[in-house]
Amino acid sequence: MYGRVYASILQRAANSLTLYSGAQFQHAHAIAICCSQSHLPHCHFSSWFPSNGDESGNWSKSQRHLSTRQDLDFQQSRVQINSILRSNEQSKGMLFGVFDGHGGWACAQAVSERLLYYIAVAMMQRHSLEELEKCMEHSRPIPPILQWYKHHTDFNYRESASLYIDNLRVFWQEILDSDEHESGMSPQDALDYAFKRLDADISLEAQVPLSNDLMKSTAIQVAFAGCTACVAHVGMDGIHVANAGDCRAVLGVQNEDSSWSALPLSRDHNSQNQAEVERIKAQHPPSESNTVVTDDRLLGVLMPLRAFGDVRFKWSRELQQSILASLESGVDLDSLNLYQYTPPNYLTPPYLDVSPEITYHKLRPQDRFLILGTDGLWDELGSEEAVRLIGEHLSGIHLQAPVSQSERKLKLGQMHELLLKRQVRASPALDTNAATHLIRHALGTGDYGELSQEKLASMLALPEDLARMYRDDITVTVVYLNYDLARSHHN
Repeated sequence: MYGRVYASILQRAANSLTLYSGAQFQHAHAIAICCSQSHLPHCHFSSWFPSNGDESGNWSKSQRHLSTRQDLDFQQSRVQINSILRSNEQSKGMLFGVFDGHGGWACAQAVSERLLYYIAVAMMQRHSLEELEKCMEHSRPIPPILQWYKHHTDFNYRESASLYIDNLRVFWQEILDSDEHESGMSPQDALDYAFKRLDADISLEAQVPLSNDLMKSTAIQVAFAGCTACVAHVGMDGIHVANAGDCRAVLGVQNEDSSWSALPLSRDHNSQNQAEVERIKAQHPPSESNTVVTDDRLLGVLMPLRAFGDVRFKWSRELQQSILASLESGVDLDSLNLYQYTPPNYLTPPYLDVSPEITYHKLRPQDRFLILGTDGLWDELGSEEAVRLIGEHLSGIHLQAPVSQSERKLKLGQMHELLLKRQVRASPALDTNAATHLIRHALGTGDYGELSQEKLASMLALPEDLARMYRDDITVTVVYLNYDLARSHHN
C-alpha cells in the first residue's frame, strides 16, 4: 500500500485467505486500489496573534489575509462550503480478484500479477496514459498505476518483469492510438478487453523469441498451464463482476428480519451450466456435439469451460508441437508440467476461450459484503451457507427459526440431532478474519454441522499426493461494504 489512507465504500479492509493442498502457488488472490483522495487549495484565513503594542500578552485579531480583498465574507452557504471542499476530490474503485490454477501454478501466478494492471490501464484517462508514456520515453520512474494490498509471502515473476512491462506498454500505446479513448473505458468494457488482451499476450509470449532461455521456458509454462479468474470492480454506485471459469462471486444481503440471503453475481462455467455447454457446442460442427463435453469435462479432460492459458485447447496441433520442440533439448518437460499430449477428438480448435461473463449490481442498503471464492470453497459450502456464516460472523447474531410443527413430532434421537445443530449455530466464532472463518467451516464441519477438530486436523495434515483426493485448494476474499458512505458521495 503506497503512502496514504484512502476513503472507499469499504467498511474495513477485505479479509482474505488462501489454503493450498498441492503446489504452493496453485491459487492466488489480488487486491488493488485506485485512489480516492482530496486536497484543499490555498484559501483565505484569519489568525489570532498577540498584538505588538500590548505588553500584557492579551490576544487581539490580526488583519493578516492571504488575499487582496479588504473584507472577507465568512457567511459561506453549505453549497459554497461543499464546493470548496470537494473541488479537487477523486473517487476511484477497488479491484479484487481470485485466480485458480490448474495444470500447475504458473498461469495463475502470471494472471494474478498482470490482469489488474490491464484493467486499470484500460480505465485510465488519456492524459494519465500520456504521462506513463513520457516517463517510459525519458527513463523516468513510472507513477504507480495501482496501489496493492499484498501478503508479505506473495511471489512475483522477477525474471519476466521486463517482458510484462513491455507488453503492458504496448497495450496502452494502442489505446493512445485510438481516437475514442479520452476519459477511459467503462468498468464493463475495461474488464472484457483486459481479460481477452492478457490471454492474447500470454499466447503470443510463448511463440516469439525471448531474451533468455529461462524467460522462454516460463512463458511456455504459463501458456500451457491454465487459470480461471473472478474479478470484482467495486465502485461508488455498484459492483461489476467479470468471471471466466468456476470461481464464484456471491453478495451477502441482510433481510429486514436480520436474516441473510445470498445473491449470486456470477455463474459457474462448467458442465453443470447447460447454457454454457450449449454455447460451446454451437461453436463446433454438429458431428462433434457428443464429444465436445464428455464426462462433465471439455473434451473429457478440462472441468472449467473458460480459462486463461490452456493453449492445449486453443492452438492447432502443429503449433503446439512446434513450440514445445523449440525448447532447449536439455529442458525437462515434465519438470515444467509440459508434455506432448493432445486431447481426444481435437478436430476444430479452439475449444476454449477466456471471454468473461460480466454482471453489474447497483448497491443497496441491505448489501453488506461480497465473497469471492475459488471452486474449492463452493465444493464444500453452498452460497447460502457461506453467506450465513459470514453474516453471523459480522453481526454476532445467530438467528434460530422457531421449532416447526413437523420438528415437534421428531423422535428423541432426531430431536437430539436437531438440538446439536442449533447449538452449533450459537457457538462463538474462533477467527477474527472472516475468510479464515469460512475455510474453517468448509473443511471442518461434521455430520451435525458442528466444527470437528479431528476432521479439520486430518484435512490439513493430508500429504500433498493425497490432499487432492479429499479437497481442492481454496482461496477466499471477503469484502465488507458500506452503503451509507457510498450514498453520502452523492449528497
